[in-house]
Amino acid sequence: MNIQPLDDRVLVEFEEEKEEKTASGLIIPDTAKEKPRTGLVVAVGTDEDLQSKVKVGDKILFAKYGGEEIQFDGRDFRIVQRSDILAVFKN
Repeated sequence: MNIQPLDDRVLVEFEEEKEEKTASGLIIPDTAKEKPRTGLVVAVGTDEDLQSKVKVGDKILFAKYGGEEIQFDGRDFRIVQRSDILAVFKN
């Protein structure tokens, strides 16, 4: 990955959403769904305290409207500030 977030920012890749159907078999379009709020950390900024708490490969929960959406190499990412990270999922 050729993107390095600065300071207290994290680069997150959205998780793949599974196609959803209603009980009667209707497919729910992506535009009718909530935007994903979880994703996988691809890169962590230069803040040492943040690096000790969030690692590449972690799954995080972040604020619904937090960060900036970007596209890179045909994939969707979001650059999220530390204050928008709500939780880190633990195994």
